[in-house]
Amino acid sequence: MFVMCGIVGGVTNSNITPLLIKGLNKLEYRGYDSSGLIVLSNQNTFDRARSVGKVKNLEKNLNNRTKKITGKIGIAHTRWATHGEPSSLNAHPHISKNSVSVVHNGIIENYIELKNNQINQGYEFTSDTDTEVIAHAVDSQMNSSKTLIESVQKAIKSFEGSYGLGIISSNYPDQVIATRKGSPLVIGIGENGNYIASDQLALLSVTNKFIFLEEEDIAEIKLDKVTIFDQNGKKVERQIITSKIKAGQVDIGTYDHFMQKEICEQPQAIRDTLESRSTNDSVITSSFGYKAKEIFKKVKQIQIVACGTSYNAGLVAKYWSEDIAKVPCQVEIASEYRYRRPLLLNGTLFITLSQSGETADTVEALKAAKKINSTVKSLCICNSPESSLTRLSNLTFFTHAGPEIGVASTKAFTTQLVYLALLICSIEKIQNNIDKKQEKEIVDGLKKMPGLINEALLQEIQIKELSKRFIDKNSALFLGRGTMHAIAMEGALKLKEISYIHAEAYPAGELKHGPIALIDKNMPVIAIAPNDELLGKLKSNIQEVKSRGSQMIVFEDENSKVKPMEAMEVIPITSNLGRISAPIIFTIPLQLLSYHVALIKGTDVDKPRNLAKSVTVE
Repeated sequence: MFVMCGIVGGVTNSNITPLLIKGLNKLEYRGYDSSGLIVLSNQNTFDRARSVGKVKNLEKNLNNRTKKITGKIGIAHTRWATHGEPSSLNAHPHISKNSVSVVHNGIIENYIELKNNQINQGYEFTSDTDTEVIAHAVDSQMNSSKTLIESVQKAIKSFEGSYGLGIISSNYPDQVIATRKGSPLVIGIGENGNYIASDQLALLSVTNKFIFLEEEDIAEIKLDKVTIFDQNGKKVERQIITSKIKAGQVDIGTYDHFMQKEICEQPQAIRDTLESRSTNDSVITSSFGYKAKEIFKKVKQIQIVACGTSYNAGLVAKYWSEDIAKVPCQVEIASEYRYRRPLLLNGTLFITLSQSGETADTVEALKAAKKINSTVKSLCICNSPESSLTRLSNLTFFTHAGPEIGVASTKAFTTQLVYLALLICSIEKIQNNIDKKQEKEIVDGLKKMPGLINEALLQEIQIKELSKRFIDKNSALFLGRGTMHAIAMEGALKLKEISYIHAEAYPAGELKHGPIALIDKNMPVIAIAPNDELLGKLKSNIQEVKSRGSQMIVFEDENSKVKPMEAMEVIPITSNLGRISAPIIFTIPLQLLSYHVALIKGTDVDKPRNLAKSVTVE
């Protein structure tokens, strides 16, 4: 999954610059091509600093300045580049005529047209970004408007595309304007000021009280007051929510990397996900929402839509749904689904999977589904309360993974799988396709997950040693059958994301249909071998690979008893895994392998190149 850029800003009763830097560091997982901040000085002039690369470069820039940047109002931004290469000139914030400054998440699709019109009006451009047109558009409305918020209201009417905006003006030195369309934005209500950010994580050091702006809301933020208007310009009240996330949850602690921390947090994350969702022997259907029982009774098929890692989780659920619940299930990539004309039959449960709940393609896919068939019921599985997907869905389930900072998703994926297992079990129960004994077996298996994951984590030392084999490798092949093909896809994705090794995953039975031509001594092959009905077939596939001279790593169930051969390491992960537990447990060694290969390669594990956490634009 990928998030596009990070915004933080506010109005305080003291110097805001340290808060802006602190917020940017918390948001850097959203993009780190460049960063910048701007503050209104006591003389109501703009003081700006921008740097290419990570936030630490901006901090160096600020520390090296003779004149320090101080003020009580400011906005800041960390960028994932879309329009315009990473450079200091393209870094936000952008300024128009020393009057208006803007930070922006999203894409203005008609910016070329707007830019040409603004050039004709006499505006000058200093960047290649689409964002600069926003600053000029607001400035152009200043003369005909009585307030800054009125200028912004007029300006945004000309924008096509998506935006989350933080805007300040030297003409209005007591406020920040915030507005959103298709890009998340949150307001923090503090004791010593009020703030904006694209993620509440940026503001936990100053407040735990937040307002999540609705689509096309526009807000005026002052030191002691927040005023919000809806898309029609009507003043509205939005609920203030007290966050349960603690500031310490987003600290790296004693770990070297957030990814390492989040891999190790999976046992607790799964415990938290299971809490209040099941008894000792059954799934609590009402935990899915008070309408869940009624909706589940009518489910005839399931449509899952997701991107990236969440898509791989959906593929596992397809096997579970059809094999265990006997309910047909389709899984599609959101960016493809939203642009075709699918058939969506009555009785379909439309499921969206997203760690952030803000992935643009997934949000738009759900909107498209509602237009295709308004009777279809929707369910959102995400890790972020008050996200766009949760507001659009009939049912919502929070995975309780906690904040996930590392770009490569780990605990969000495994908790999604746990939730999907609970969902399939619940649908089975409501439709009388499962007896109490079978339900208890599934619940018992899920409750054993934390202990089994801890066992799998004990293999880290051996996996770390095996990672050295990848030091000079540029490609890798992952093999699995059944649900393990989806887990192989997740393993390949992780290796690609953080080590920059080209990796592919194939159903092992497809080897002879092309991939086997790639196999030689320079192609490491990773196979996943649970003790299931396909094990015999997989062992034959392993023999095919070994006969071509490949170096192999096989992760197995202790009862699989794969025979080691030359240049092949067999690593038992655990034993007696079932159809639901096996995909979850075999994910762990693949995460560890990717992590340690990345360390061997010397890449930035938590902030891999060209990636950020969730794509909120196309």
